[in-house]
Amino acid sequence: MRPVDFDILIVGAGHAGAQAAITLRQLKYAGTIGMIGDEPDVPYERPPLSKDYMSGDKPFERILIRPETFWAERGISMVLNQRVTQVDAQAHRVTTGDGTSYGYGKLIWAAGGSPRLLSCNGGMAKGVHAVRRRSDADAIMARLGTVRDVVIIGGGYIGLEAAAVLSKFGKHVVLLEAQDRVLARVAGPELSAFYEAEHRAHGVDLRTGARMDCIEERDGHVVGVRMEDASILPADLVIVGIGIIAEVGPLIAAGALGANGVDVDGYCRTTLPDVYAVGDCATHANGFAGGAKIRVESVQNANDQAKLAVQHILGQEVGEYDALPWFWSNQYDLKLQTVGLSTGYDQTILRGDIASRSFSVVYLKDGRVIAIDCVNAVKDYAQGRAHVLARSMLDPALLADASIALKDVPTVAVPAS
Repeated sequence: MRPVDFDILIVGAGHAGAQAAITLRQLKYAGTIGMIGDEPDVPYERPPLSKDYMSGDKPFERILIRPETFWAERGISMVLNQRVTQVDAQAHRVTTGDGTSYGYGKLIWAAGGSPRLLSCNGGMAKGVHAVRRRSDADAIMARLGTVRDVVIIGGGYIGLEAAAVLSKFGKHVVLLEAQDRVLARVAGPELSAFYEAEHRAHGVDLRTGARMDCIEERDGHVVGVRMEDASILPADLVIVGIGIIAEVGPLIAAGALGANGVDVDGYCRTTLPDVYAVGDCATHANGFAGGAKIRVESVQNANDQAKLAVQHILGQEVGEYDALPWFWSNQYDLKLQTVGLSTGYDQTILRGDIASRSFSVVYLKDGRVIAIDCVNAVKDYAQGRAHVLARSMLDPALLADASIALKDVPTVAVPAS
């Protein structure tokens, strides 16, 4: 096939890729831009898939990042339903699955990740789904009329959000979490216990420390989940939410450094010439994680890294990446907002009454605020950001007093070293 060349080529049509293209045009970049996505749809928001979209509250058109006509109007060439299978870093070319070669001046890799699949027997049976793409949510929604028993594997945000939606539809939902509490990787015990109680109160059979053995199938379709103790949970539908695997294979094969993702520097540059990586797939040293190299799976990180990479490509003065991480999750009538990264905390402070379903958990490390989880507590979220940014040292007693606004909690003197 005839090769196609772009001044800037973006691989990935999710949040990060879309933001990169949008920012280029907002900054009056006049060169050619191409975007390669492995789905048939133009860029759309992924978080609503397990919330508003799957519940039917928002049609697909309302979760598009931009209207479908936007991309052509801005001169952004979309290559959809294609995956990049090879990167030739020296020749500045990529090849897609249909054999087409695309040249680039600069490459922005924003391919995100693919759902981690079950490796057990029956893991690929019909009726076993992830919730990462529109097609995943559509397949689940198409079967809801004939589904009674649902088993969800994984007690992270995706699993909990799916449980909330499906329980509202009147399905019998069993949620299995292998660890001793849900959200164990991202939150403290107080928040885990609260969400476990909420889901159980809504009829979800939530089981922690629960280890499955395999998927039971009949005629290629799931009929149950066999546990390690040989008991079988009936299942017409299984949803798997056990994380993602970064889509960086072609970059690593081309010589880029990386393991759990592709390594980038403070300006989102990989070790390949003229190749940047942003979003879920980019492993970077994060100041809010104590400088550890991590991947941050959030819309905020995708957007902020994309903007920084574009600014650097265009030669603008920009500092190294230091954006404050934030996340959110909607379950039932609960809005969870998180700012900062709680990894490595050594103390938690509870603000408010958990029974009121409006409270915050403040995470401290060496006496300093590193993150806050806010449940139906918008003021704490808005006011707590400044404390996380400053890594404020606050009096724990005053911090725990919810009658004192977070912005009014005074900092305490740092002990002399």
